[in-house]
Amino acid sequence: MKNRALRPNATTILLYLLPALLLYSYIVTFPILGALRLSFFRWMGGARMEFDGLGNYATLLKDGIFWQSFLNNVTITLVCLVGQIGIAVVFALMLGSRLIRSKGFFRTTAFFPATLSAVVVGFVWTFIFDYRFGMMNTVLRLFGLDWLTKAWLDDPSTIVLFVSVPIVWQYIGFYMVIILSAVSSIDPGVLESAEIDGATSVQKAFRVTLPMIMDTLAVAVMLCISGNMKIFDSIYVMTNGGPGNSSMVVAMYVYKTSFIDSDYGYGGTVSIGILLLSLALILLSRRLIGGRRERGR
Repeated sequence: MKNRALRPNATTILLYLLPALLLYSYIVTFPILGALRLSFFRWMGGARMEFDGLGNYATLLKDGIFWQSFLNNVTITLVCLVGQIGIAVVFALMLGSRLIRSKGFFRTTAFFPATLSAVVVGFVWTFIFDYRFGMMNTVLRLFGLDWLTKAWLDDPSTIVLFVSVPIVWQYIGFYMVIILSAVSSIDPGVLESAEIDGATSVQKAFRVTLPMIMDTLAVAVMLCISGNMKIFDSIYVMTNGGPGNSSMVVAMYVYKTSFIDSDYGYGGTVSIGILLLSLALILLSRRLIGGRRERGR
Protein backbone atom coordinates (compact mmCIF):
# COMPACT_ATOMS: atom_id res chain seq x y z
CA MET A 1 0.00 0.00 0.00
CA LYS A 2 2.84 2.41 0.81
CA ASN A 3 4.52 1.88 -2.58
CA ARG A 4 1.23 2.49 -4.35
CA ALA A 5 0.65 5.69 -2.37
CA LEU A 6 4.12 7.03 -3.23
CA ARG A 7 3.75 6.33 -6.96
CA PRO A 8 3.15 9.64 -8.84
CA ASN A 9 -0.05 9.94 -10.86
CA ALA A 10 -0.25 10.69 -14.58
CA THR A 11 -0.74 14.44 -14.02
CA THR A 12 2.41 14.72 -11.91
CA ILE A 13 4.45 12.80 -14.50
CA LEU A 14 3.11 15.07 -17.26
CA LEU A 15 4.05 18.18 -15.30
CA TYR A 16 7.62 16.89 -14.91
CA LEU A 17 7.82 16.12 -18.63
CA LEU A 18 6.16 19.34 -19.78
CA PRO A 19 9.32 21.57 -19.83
CA ALA A 20 11.23 19.00 -21.89
CA LEU A 21 8.25 18.49 -24.23
CA LEU A 22 7.89 22.24 -24.77
CA LEU A 23 11.60 22.61 -25.48
CA TYR A 24 11.55 19.63 -27.86
CA SER A 25 8.49 21.03 -29.64
CA TYR A 26 10.13 24.43 -30.03
CA ILE A 27 13.41 23.01 -31.38
CA VAL A 28 12.14 20.04 -33.44
CA THR A 29 8.38 19.80 -33.93
CA PHE A 30 7.58 23.43 -34.82
CA PRO A 31 10.39 23.73 -37.44
CA ILE A 32 9.22 20.48 -39.09
CA LEU A 33 5.64 21.76 -39.20
CA GLY A 34 6.93 25.08 -40.54
CA ALA A 35 8.85 23.33 -43.32
CA LEU A 36 5.76 21.24 -44.12
CA ARG A 37 3.66 24.40 -44.42
CA LEU A 38 6.24 26.12 -46.63
CA SER A 39 6.37 23.08 -48.93
CA PHE A 40 2.87 23.92 -50.21
CA PHE A 41 3.83 27.46 -51.23
CA ARG A 42 6.05 29.25 -53.70
CA TRP A 43 7.90 31.78 -51.56
CA MET A 44 11.07 33.63 -52.43
CA GLY A 45 10.95 35.78 -49.30
CA GLY A 46 8.93 38.90 -48.64
CA ALA A 47 5.25 39.25 -47.80
CA ARG A 48 3.78 37.43 -50.79
CA MET A 49 3.33 33.65 -50.58
CA GLU A 50 1.70 31.86 -53.52
CA PHE A 51 -0.11 28.62 -52.69
CA ASP A 52 1.07 25.85 -55.03
CA GLY A 53 -0.49 22.71 -53.56
CA LEU A 54 1.59 19.67 -54.45
CA GLY A 55 3.48 21.51 -57.19
CA ASN A 56 6.76 21.53 -55.25
CA TYR A 57 6.46 17.80 -54.60
CA ALA A 58 5.86 17.12 -58.30
CA THR A 59 9.03 19.11 -59.04
CA LEU A 60 10.92 17.18 -56.36
CA LEU A 61 10.08 13.83 -57.92
CA LYS A 62 11.69 14.98 -61.19
CA ASP A 63 14.64 16.81 -59.58
CA GLY A 64 17.82 15.04 -60.68
CA ILE A 65 20.04 16.97 -58.25
CA PHE A 66 17.87 15.92 -55.30
CA TRP A 67 18.01 12.24 -56.23
CA GLN A 68 21.75 12.42 -56.89
CA SER A 69 22.19 14.06 -53.49
CA PHE A 70 20.07 11.37 -51.86
CA LEU A 71 22.11 8.65 -53.58
CA ASN A 72 25.30 10.31 -52.31
CA ASN A 73 23.85 10.28 -48.78
CA VAL A 74 22.99 6.59 -49.11
CA THR A 75 26.50 5.81 -50.41
CA ILE A 76 28.12 7.69 -47.53
CA THR A 77 25.81 5.92 -45.08
CA LEU A 78 26.72 2.47 -46.44
CA VAL A 79 30.44 3.29 -46.30
CA CYS A 80 30.03 4.50 -42.71
CA LEU A 81 28.00 1.47 -41.66
CA VAL A 82 30.88 -0.74 -42.76
CA GLY A 83 33.68 1.60 -41.72
CA GLN A 84 32.43 3.19 -38.51
CA ILE A 85 30.46 0.34 -36.96
CA GLY A 86 32.57 -2.46 -38.47
CA ILE A 87 35.85 -1.04 -37.20
CA ALA A 88 34.22 0.01 -33.92
CA VAL A 89 33.10 -3.59 -33.31
CA VAL A 90 36.66 -4.86 -33.92
CA PHE A 91 38.11 -2.23 -31.56
CA ALA A 92 35.48 -2.96 -28.90
CA LEU A 93 36.16 -6.70 -29.04
CA MET A 94 39.89 -6.09 -28.79
CA LEU A 95 39.56 -3.67 -25.87
CA GLY A 96 37.13 -6.06 -24.18
CA SER A 97 39.78 -8.76 -24.22
CA ARG A 98 41.82 -9.45 -21.09
CA LEU A 99 44.99 -9.62 -23.20
CA ILE A 100 45.04 -5.90 -24.05
CA ARG A 101 46.84 -3.59 -21.66
CA SER A 102 46.67 0.23 -21.42
CA LYS A 103 43.00 0.11 -22.40
CA GLY A 104 42.41 3.65 -21.17
CA PHE A 105 45.01 5.03 -23.57
CA PHE A 106 43.53 3.23 -26.56
CA ARG A 107 39.98 4.26 -25.65
CA THR A 108 40.98 7.91 -25.33
CA THR A 109 42.96 7.85 -28.56
CA ALA A 110 40.13 6.23 -30.53
CA PHE A 111 37.48 8.57 -29.10
CA PHE A 112 39.51 11.78 -29.53
CA PRO A 113 38.44 12.50 -33.17
CA ALA A 114 34.78 12.51 -32.09
CA THR A 115 35.51 15.54 -29.88
CA LEU A 116 36.69 17.61 -32.85
CA SER A 117 34.49 19.94 -34.87
CA ALA A 118 33.44 18.54 -38.24
CA VAL A 119 34.69 21.78 -39.81
CA VAL A 120 38.16 21.21 -38.33
CA VAL A 121 38.12 17.60 -39.52
CA GLY A 122 37.13 18.75 -43.00
CA PHE A 123 40.00 21.26 -43.17
CA VAL A 124 42.55 18.70 -41.92
CA TRP A 125 41.52 16.09 -44.47
CA THR A 126 41.43 18.69 -47.24
CA PHE A 127 45.15 19.24 -46.59
CA ILE A 128 45.75 15.48 -46.44
CA PHE A 129 44.14 15.05 -49.88
CA ASP A 130 45.86 18.10 -51.41
CA TYR A 131 47.53 17.23 -54.72
CA ARG A 132 50.79 19.14 -54.23
CA PHE A 133 51.44 19.10 -50.48
CA GLY A 134 48.99 16.53 -49.07
CA MET A 135 50.11 13.57 -46.98
CA MET A 136 48.50 11.03 -49.35
CA ASN A 137 50.53 12.06 -52.38
CA THR A 138 53.65 12.79 -50.31
CA VAL A 139 53.70 9.21 -48.98
CA LEU A 140 53.08 7.79 -52.46
CA ARG A 141 55.95 9.85 -53.89
CA LEU A 142 58.18 8.78 -51.01
CA PHE A 143 57.70 5.13 -52.01
CA GLY A 144 58.17 5.85 -55.70
CA LEU A 145 54.49 5.48 -56.56
CA ASP A 146 54.14 8.81 -58.34
CA TRP A 147 51.84 7.23 -60.92
CA LEU A 148 49.23 6.70 -58.20
CA THR A 149 49.14 10.36 -57.12
CA LYS A 150 46.14 12.39 -58.20
CA ALA A 151 43.83 15.21 -57.16
CA TRP A 152 41.75 13.06 -54.82
CA LEU A 153 38.90 15.54 -54.40
CA ASP A 154 38.58 16.41 -58.09
CA ASP A 155 37.48 13.05 -59.52
CA PRO A 156 33.64 12.91 -59.77
CA SER A 157 33.65 9.10 -60.01
CA THR A 158 35.31 8.57 -56.61
CA ILE A 159 34.71 11.83 -54.75
CA VAL A 160 31.89 10.42 -52.56
CA LEU A 161 34.13 7.63 -51.27
CA PHE A 162 36.93 10.04 -50.37
CA VAL A 163 34.67 12.55 -48.57
CA SER A 164 33.38 9.56 -46.57
CA VAL A 165 36.85 8.79 -45.19
CA PRO A 166 36.98 11.75 -42.72
CA ILE A 167 33.44 10.94 -41.53
CA VAL A 168 34.40 7.31 -40.87
CA TRP A 169 37.62 8.35 -39.11
CA GLN A 170 35.88 10.90 -36.88
CA TYR A 171 33.15 8.68 -35.45
CA ILE A 172 34.75 5.26 -35.05
CA GLY A 173 35.50 6.07 -31.42
CA PHE A 174 31.93 7.24 -30.77
CA TYR A 175 30.45 3.89 -31.82
CA MET A 176 33.30 2.02 -30.15
CA VAL A 177 32.30 3.47 -26.78
CA ILE A 178 28.65 2.48 -27.32
CA ILE A 179 29.51 -1.06 -28.37
CA LEU A 180 32.21 -1.44 -25.71
CA SER A 181 29.68 -0.63 -22.99
CA ALA A 182 27.51 -3.49 -24.26
CA VAL A 183 30.47 -5.88 -24.47
CA SER A 184 31.53 -4.98 -20.92
CA SER A 185 28.04 -5.81 -19.61
CA ILE A 186 28.23 -9.44 -20.80
CA ASP A 187 28.55 -11.89 -17.91
CA PRO A 188 32.19 -13.14 -17.90
CA GLY A 189 30.88 -16.57 -16.93
CA VAL A 190 29.25 -16.92 -20.36
CA LEU A 191 32.57 -16.34 -22.12
CA GLU A 192 34.39 -18.64 -19.70
CA SER A 193 31.86 -21.39 -20.41
CA ALA A 194 32.49 -20.95 -24.13
CA GLU A 195 36.25 -21.24 -23.52
CA ILE A 196 35.74 -24.42 -21.52
CA ASP A 197 33.72 -25.84 -24.43
CA GLY A 198 36.71 -25.19 -26.69
CA ALA A 199 35.53 -22.06 -28.50
CA THR A 200 38.25 -19.98 -30.15
CA SER A 201 38.39 -16.19 -29.88
CA VAL A 202 36.75 -15.82 -33.29
CA GLN A 203 33.98 -18.25 -32.39
CA LYS A 204 33.34 -16.44 -29.10
CA ALA A 205 33.12 -13.14 -30.97
CA PHE A 206 30.68 -14.32 -33.65
CA ARG A 207 28.64 -16.89 -31.74
CA VAL A 208 28.53 -15.43 -28.24
CA THR A 209 29.43 -11.74 -28.05
CA LEU A 210 27.82 -10.36 -31.21
CA PRO A 211 24.44 -12.11 -30.72
CA MET A 212 24.32 -10.79 -27.16
CA ILE A 213 24.92 -7.16 -28.18
CA MET A 214 22.59 -7.19 -31.21
CA ASP A 215 20.20 -4.68 -29.61
CA THR A 216 23.07 -2.23 -29.10
CA LEU A 217 24.23 -2.77 -32.68
CA ALA A 218 20.70 -1.99 -33.87
CA VAL A 219 20.80 1.33 -32.00
CA ALA A 220 24.25 2.07 -33.46
CA VAL A 221 22.96 1.36 -36.98
CA MET A 222 20.02 3.73 -36.53
CA LEU A 223 22.30 6.45 -35.15
CA CYS A 224 24.67 5.94 -38.08
CA ILE A 225 21.87 6.21 -40.65
CA SER A 226 20.25 9.27 -39.07
CA GLY A 227 23.61 11.00 -38.60
CA ASN A 228 24.85 10.46 -42.14
CA MET A 229 21.57 11.35 -43.82
CA LYS A 230 22.01 14.87 -42.41
CA ILE A 231 25.76 15.18 -42.97
CA PHE A 232 26.81 18.67 -44.03
CA ASP A 233 29.78 20.34 -42.33
CA SER A 234 32.82 18.39 -43.46
CA ILE A 235 31.63 18.00 -47.06
CA TYR A 236 30.80 21.70 -47.26
CA VAL A 237 34.34 22.52 -46.14
CA MET A 238 36.06 19.95 -48.36
CA THR A 239 34.21 20.20 -51.68
CA ASN A 240 31.15 22.47 -51.32
CA GLY A 241 29.27 19.76 -53.21
CA GLY A 242 31.67 19.72 -56.17
CA PRO A 243 33.05 19.09 -58.63
CA GLY A 244 29.73 20.00 -60.19
CA ASN A 245 27.16 18.28 -57.98
CA SER A 246 29.08 15.01 -57.68
CA SER A 247 29.48 15.24 -53.87
CA MET A 248 26.26 17.15 -53.17
CA VAL A 249 24.29 15.86 -50.18
CA VAL A 250 20.69 16.66 -49.35
CA ALA A 251 21.42 18.92 -46.37
CA MET A 252 23.71 21.01 -48.57
CA TYR A 253 21.07 21.09 -51.32
CA VAL A 254 18.52 22.38 -48.79
CA TYR A 255 21.00 25.04 -47.69
CA LYS A 256 21.74 26.21 -51.24
CA THR A 257 18.09 26.13 -52.29
CA SER A 258 16.85 28.03 -49.24
CA PHE A 259 19.64 30.46 -48.36
CA ILE A 260 21.50 31.01 -51.64
CA ASP A 261 18.67 30.73 -54.19
CA SER A 262 16.15 32.07 -51.62
CA ASP A 263 13.55 29.51 -52.71
CA TYR A 264 12.18 28.83 -49.25
CA GLY A 265 9.11 26.92 -50.41
CA TYR A 266 11.07 24.39 -52.42
CA GLY A 267 13.71 24.23 -49.67
CA GLY A 268 10.97 23.16 -47.26
CA THR A 269 9.87 20.51 -49.76
CA VAL A 270 13.38 19.09 -50.01
CA SER A 271 13.56 19.02 -46.20
CA ILE A 272 10.33 17.05 -45.90
CA GLY A 273 11.47 14.73 -48.69
CA ILE A 274 14.71 13.78 -46.97
CA LEU A 275 12.88 13.44 -43.64
CA LEU A 276 10.51 10.85 -45.13
CA LEU A 277 13.29 8.99 -46.95
CA SER A 278 15.46 8.91 -43.82
CA LEU A 279 12.59 7.53 -41.75
CA ALA A 280 12.02 4.87 -44.43
CA LEU A 281 15.68 3.82 -44.30
CA ILE A 282 15.63 3.64 -40.50
CA LEU A 283 12.45 1.54 -40.49
CA LEU A 284 13.95 -0.74 -43.15
CA SER A 285 17.11 -1.21 -41.09
CA ARG A 286 15.04 -2.02 -38.01
CA ARG A 287 13.03 -4.56 -39.97
CA LEU A 288 16.16 -6.22 -41.35
CA ILE A 289 17.98 -6.34 -38.02
CA GLY A 290 14.84 -7.43 -36.16
CA GLY A 291 14.20 -10.23 -38.66
CA ARG A 292 17.79 -11.42 -38.42
CA ARG A 293 17.61 -11.39 -34.63
CA GLU A 294 14.40 -13.45 -34.68
CA ARG A 295 15.95 -15.99 -37.05
CA GLY A 296 19.00 -16.17 -34.76
CA ARG A 297 16.76 -17.19 -31.87
